[in-house]
Amino acid sequence: MPERRALPVIQRTTICTAALLAVVLLGGCSPGARSAGPSSHATATRESTAAGSATATSSAEPTASVSEVVTIGWVGDTTPGSRYGMPPQGGRALFSKVRALLVVPDIMVGNLEGTFGNGGKSKEGTGAVFSFQAPPAYAKALSWAGFDLVNLANNHAHDFLEAGMASTHRALKAVGVAYTGLPGQVTVVERNGVRVAFIGVSPYRWSQSLADISGTAALVRHARKEADVVIVLMHAGAEGSDKTHTPKGAEHAYGEFRGSPRAFAHAMTDAGASAVLGSGPHVVRGIERYRGRLIAYSLGNFAGWGNFGTSGTLGLSGLLTLRIDRGGEVLGGQWLSLRLAGSGAPAVDPKGRSVALVRKLSRQDFTDPWPIASDGSLAAGR
Repeated sequence: MPERRALPVIQRTTICTAALLAVVLLGGCSPGARSAGPSSHATATRESTAAGSATATSSAEPTASVSEVVTIGWVGDTTPGSRYGMPPQGGRALFSKVRALLVVPDIMVGNLEGTFGNGGKSKEGTGAVFSFQAPPAYAKALSWAGFDLVNLANNHAHDFLEAGMASTHRALKAVGVAYTGLPGQVTVVERNGVRVAFIGVSPYRWSQSLADISGTAALVRHARKEADVVIVLMHAGAEGSDKTHTPKGAEHAYGEFRGSPRAFAHAMTDAGASAVLGSGPHVVRGIERYRGRLIAYSLGNFAGWGNFGTSGTLGLSGLLTLRIDRGGEVLGGQWLSLRLAGSGAPAVDPKGRSVALVRKLSRQDFTDPWPIASDGSLAAGR
């Protein structure tokens, strides 16, 4: 099994979006979390203000590669474990069939639907049905599988309230996996001389707000000044096996506002995002080309041990890999069909069912669908 390459340089930015006051970049990861590799860089931590000034606190600057192209992998909803089931081998069994694929992209990203902790008060006491938590040691499985960054902007990030979120942050930091999704948070990962900013968004108060389109657009514009490429991770949309189409207008589920995905994604693109990558509906949705930029509205569920339905469209998933240059242009990519079966662990689907579905949905739902070939290859954006 291939070994994971060195963790990229990581910087986290937390911004008071109401006033755009201080910006603090918290750099670095736990040493020794990943083996060193030839493409690792020294960290250059910066502090900036709303006026845009920046002063390097380290003389070490990363050296850009000749290509200045980065590959970004994205998968959907991922639950590392819960009372509905704990994957064996400390969580590694959840990813063992696809690990060889996840370690390939320069930056591998997923939506983390759940928490790491040792019990405590959960939201189930408020009448909610599902609460997902795995022991902190299970975070090692994410790093082992190849994840560099996870999105915490979703409903299950708060399953064990503020204490659960804090323990999740600690567990991720301990294994060198970065995260984004807090209010005003921008996480910058550098690879191949390309600085990629990630912003996670959901409808919930503990994340950057999906309802605040103008405020999040301002955050994207700020991130564009700090990085070469901006990727928005959008947790939005109604849920269910029949929710594969991307409607126009607002969506709701279980009495909650789940955003206006099209309007939101278009606004983020207008603000400077190179791609908007979606999760939340638990089913695959189409991919739109909007002004030459890519919007993938949902890749469905990716992995969950006993907590996800796996029949019909609920069992179809995908790994989306994009090639993006330093100027923010999507040069192409690949959709790999996956399928959840049995316990809910993903595996390659030789029948290619999810790529057939995403091609059909893209053509049906959008006037400008992203060009996807039958083998899952994606054309360039322009």
